[in-house]
Amino acid sequence: MGSFEIRDDFYLNGEKFQVISGSIHYFRVVPDYWRDRLLKLKAVGANTVETYIPWNFHEPKEGCFDFSGRKDVEGFIRTAQEVELWVIVRPSPYICAEWEFGGLPAWLLREDGMRLRCSDQRYLDHVRRYYDELIPRLAALQITHGGPVIMMQVENEYGSYGDDKAYLAALRDMMLELGADVPLVTSDGPEHDMLACGKVDGVFQTGNFGSHTKERFAYMKEQGIQPMMCMEYWCGWFDHWGQEKHARTDAAASARDFGDALDLGHVNIYMFHGGTSFGLMNGANDYDRLTPDVTSYDYDALLTEDGRTTEKYRLFKETIEARKGKAPEVMPEDISNRAYGEARHIASGSLLALAGKLPAVHGVCPVSMERLGQDYGYTLYHTTLTNEDSLRDIRLVGANDRAHILLDGVCVATLYDRELLDTYRFEEPVPVRPGASLDILVENMGRVTYSWKLEYQRKGIDGCVVINGHQRFGWEMTCLDEAAMMALSPEGEASAQGPGVHRFAFRVDEPADTFLALPGWGKGTVFLNGFTLGRFWEIGPQKRLYIPAPLLRAGENDLLIVETEGRSGRVLLLDGPEL
Repeated sequence: MGSFEIRDDFYLNGEKFQVISGSIHYFRVVPDYWRDRLLKLKAVGANTVETYIPWNFHEPKEGCFDFSGRKDVEGFIRTAQEVELWVIVRPSPYICAEWEFGGLPAWLLREDGMRLRCSDQRYLDHVRRYYDELIPRLAALQITHGGPVIMMQVENEYGSYGDDKAYLAALRDMMLELGADVPLVTSDGPEHDMLACGKVDGVFQTGNFGSHTKERFAYMKEQGIQPMMCMEYWCGWFDHWGQEKHARTDAAASARDFGDALDLGHVNIYMFHGGTSFGLMNGANDYDRLTPDVTSYDYDALLTEDGRTTEKYRLFKETIEARKGKAPEVMPEDISNRAYGEARHIASGSLLALAGKLPAVHGVCPVSMERLGQDYGYTLYHTTLTNEDSLRDIRLVGANDRAHILLDGVCVATLYDRELLDTYRFEEPVPVRPGASLDILVENMGRVTYSWKLEYQRKGIDGCVVINGHQRFGWEMTCLDEAAMMALSPEGEASAQGPGVHRFAFRVDEPADTFLALPGWGKGTVFLNGFTLGRFWEIGPQKRLYIPAPLLRAGENDLLIVETEGRSGRVLLLDGPEL
C-alpha cells in the first residue's frame, strides 16, 4: 500500500514527486495496443498516464453497464501498473475530449425538462447509478489499495459551463462515499471566472492550456494555487470536417513551453497519443457554425494515430531527459503497416429500399432520434404526399444536423446546420405526382462537446415538417443506428441515384495495420467485419480511415459502406495515412 498527497508539493510515499504524465484514451485504442502505447509513454521519460472515462461508453443504454473488452478500463489501468506507470483517472460525468456529447449518454435527452451538469436531482440520480458501478472499480485500484491510481477528477472544465457549487459538491461527496481516498482534482482554463466557477472545497485545482506556460502558471499562483499543475498541456489540436488541412503545431515551440511546465510544476501532455474515435463517437463544436470532428483523433500528438513516434516525440523526450536524466530503454518497435490493394465489389443496393424492410415506428408527427430510442446514426422519415401538386418550400422544425430530402428516391435538397433553421425555398417548384414518396434522411453528425449548447442536442426531427406552409402529418420513422445498418444486406448493382449500401471484400494473409481510402465516394459510414470504423467525407481533411491489425482476420474480410450522396468509387487498402 502507498500514499499520494498534495501539500506544498506532490508527495508519493512521503517523498516529493513530480508528475510527468501523458494522455492516452483507452477507448480510442484497441486493447491489443495498450501496452505498446504505454511503453512508448514510459520511454519518453514520463512516469504517469492520464485517461478520461466516457460515461456513454460504459452505459450505452440506461441501466446497461459494460466494462468488458474495449471497455475494460480496469485492464488498462492494470497494464499501466505492469509497465510501472502511475495513473490519473478522470471519471467526471462530462469529459469533453471531442467525444460524442462530451461523454454524456444520449439517452439523457429523452427526459423533458431535465438539466445537465447541475444539481437537478434527476440528473444527479443518473450520475449516482453510474458511479455506483464505476467508482468502486477505480477505488480498488488506488495507490492506497496497492494500485497505480494517484488522482481522480471531479468535473472537467466546469468553470466554462456553469457555477453550481452544490453540483460540484455532490459529485465530490459521491466519490468520497464510494471509496475515493486519493486527491480529488478539477481542471479549468487559467482565467478568473473559469477558476472561480470551477472551484469546490476540498478539491485541488489544475489548469488546462497549450502555450504561454510561464504566464499561465504565474496567474494560477496569483490565485493561490500551489503546487501548480497543467492537467492538459495541449501539444496539438483536433480536426473538423471541412477545414483546409490536418492541424499541425510548431513542435519546437511546443517542446519549449512544455519545458517551462517541467521547470515550474507538474504537467500532463494532452495528447501523448490521440488514437481514433471509432464508431460514431466523434464530437462537434458549435460557435455559430456546426463543425463536427473527423474520425481520426491524431491530434498532432507525440505518437501518430497508428502509434508511430514523431519529431515532436523526439523533442519532448530530449526536454524531459535534459531535466530528469536518461529515460528507460523500453521502447517497443513500431507496429508494421501493409497495403492490401483494392477490395472487390460484392453487391450494392438502395438504402431507401433496404431500410424499407426494417421495422418502422408510425407517428402523427415526426419525433427526435432520442425519443425513438436511438442514439447515433441516421433516422429516416417517410410519408406519402396526397395533397400537394408541387414542392415550393419546406421547413424541418427542430432538426439536426444534416438532412437529405428525397422525392420518389431523388434528392431534391440537402440541408445542413443553419440551413435547417429557416424555410428552404426551391428555385423552381418541384412537380409532385399523386401518391409520391417523400423521404427525409437525417444524420446525427456528432453532438457538441462544449458550452451551454449541450442542452440542445436532440437529433433527427424534434418538431414538425412544414410543406408549402402547412404541417405534414403521418410519418413512418426508421432508426438506422449501427446495428440496423450492419443488418442491411444489399444484392445486385447500386441504384443509379440516391443513398446506397455497398458490400466489398478483401483478403489478408497476415494482419497488419492498414488504411482505407475511398476515392470517388461522397459521404458515409464504414463497417469492417461487424465493427464500426467511422465516418468518411470527401471534403476532408481526413482522407483515409485507420484500421488496426486486430480488427482484421486472416482470410476474407468484409466491408459494408453506407453512402448518402449517391456516389461510389474505388476501395483501397493502403500502408499509410494521407494527412
